[in-house]
Amino acid sequence: MENPLDLSSKRVCVTGGAGFLGTHLIRKLRENGARDIFIPQYPDYDLVKGEDIDRLLADAHPDVIIHLAAHVGGIGANREKPAEFFYDNLMMGVQLIHKAWQRGVEKFVAIGTICAYPKFTPIPFKEEHLWDGYPEETNAPYGLAKKMLLVQSQAYRQQYGFNSIFLLPVNLYGPGDNFNPASSHVIPALIRKCLEAQEQGAAEIVAWGDGSPTREFIYVEDAAEGITRATLYYNGAEPVNIGSSFEISIKDLTELIARLTGFEGSIRWDPSKPNGQPRRKLDTTRAREYFGFEAKTDFEAGLKRTIDWYRQQRANGHG
Repeated sequence: MENPLDLSSKRVCVTGGAGFLGTHLIRKLRENGARDIFIPQYPDYDLVKGEDIDRLLADAHPDVIIHLAAHVGGIGANREKPAEFFYDNLMMGVQLIHKAWQRGVEKFVAIGTICAYPKFTPIPFKEEHLWDGYPEETNAPYGLAKKMLLVQSQAYRQQYGFNSIFLLPVNLYGPGDNFNPASSHVIPALIRKCLEAQEQGAAEIVAWGDGSPTREFIYVEDAAEGITRATLYYNGAEPVNIGSSFEISIKDLTELIARLTGFEGSIRWDPSKPNGQPRRKLDTTRAREYFGFEAKTDFEAGLKRTIDWYRQQRANGHG
């Protein structure tokens, strides 16, 4: 690996830095020497608007930008608002990369999404398979908007020598996740369902689809470590997966969360609801080889921490 970027002498801007992943990433960056970190807050800066990006860059004077900010949600939210997911994510990323290049930003770290992969990708997903087909339909607009940032990163590197890298984190989970039932992803949605069913004495919970799809998840602190290591050490054109290489079916995941939360009722599957992509599991060889990253957190241990955190939130009236 190359000598690491000296973060102690750089001004770092983290879009989305106040969010779920962002708060963990800020801590990791500080642990690695970053002293001057600018975190733009919405609605002070609406990064869909070019003039707000101009103001952000004038205010932050960044040497390094890590672009976490995104309009995200689960399958339901993506089905309801595909146009918004496409437009907002594309406009944020494309304008930010372009204006960062114009202003001479030294390094740009673009965060993509696992939803960029084709619906039927050979397991494990290797980065070279990104262009082998169309993404799963329910989140294709979001996935393709994010994938355009890879095209832009590579084009700007080729033509302008702009040091922009592109990372593909798998689904995150952990303390601080979004538990809003309208927009949450599968792990917080299931944890909430199980805890609410317990509180209400319900005999069953209803889960979407038929339980057959598989997913890979990465604990949020591990993802923050991976992004930090890429920021420090990686300066290449190729996209890099950030994952755990641990695959679990939605059926097994649901039963595991029921066990860990203590929900003893039955699980009823609703096949009228979409399954989403059939399988997801990443090949994480590049991350290990390019910047020495491997996920460390045991899945069940990470789930327990997440459940404990959310129980505490509910006890404090924030559930």
